[in-house]
Amino acid sequence: MKVNEIFFSIQGESSYAGIPCAFVRLTGCNLRCSYCDTRYAYDEGDERTLEQVLDAVERLPAGLVEITGGEPLLQPETHSLAIALADRGYKVLIETNGSISVVGRDVRAKVIMDVKCPGSGMSGHILWENLEALAPGDEVKFVLTNRADYEWALEIMEKYRLRANKAVHLSPAFGLLEPRQLASWMLESPQLKHSLNVRLQLQIHKYIWPSVERGV
Repeated sequence: MKVNEIFFSIQGESSYAGIPCAFVRLTGCNLRCSYCDTRYAYDEGDERTLEQVLDAVERLPAGLVEITGGEPLLQPETHSLAIALADRGYKVLIETNGSISVVGRDVRAKVIMDVKCPGSGMSGHILWENLEALAPGDEVKFVLTNRADYEWALEIMEKYRLRANKAVHLSPAFGLLEPRQLASWMLESPQLKHSLNVRLQLQIHKYIWPSVERGV
């Protein structure tokens, strides 16, 4: 598989935010989001065997491992990696852009699906069947650039009943939408007043290391 980087940091997103985590960032992405912060992963990377990746992860003091990208599901070896990590006792997360089917993955690997809002420029690439295929424990996030994205996200939550059975994260696109503005919208939205599954998400690694782009 082609690997961009393997590193140890604090998980900055999802319900696992704040937990020390090993990251396996794979090379390649089929989308080009307007706010992408990992463009270096589009092409940069080295070919490594499954055993080489496992050896690199095992040298890190982590019980949580996230397979990310780019878009990790572009590489078929991702499923073998997830299985091998789970077999070794790791808690495994797969962060995906939602454009490639998650059907057939080992359910021990929890999916964090990024539902691309219109502001990303990539909402036309969503594989909507994925929202129906998510398993218990999987999570969804929406990265928002403006109020239109927020309203769109509320509509998708309602249509697919995401608030009823999934952890849903609303994340302000860093540098494009102020967190306090998103917080205000959420507090004013009647749809969210009794919801315990929807939360505002900040990419906490960007606040801890604001000027560092890689390895965090």
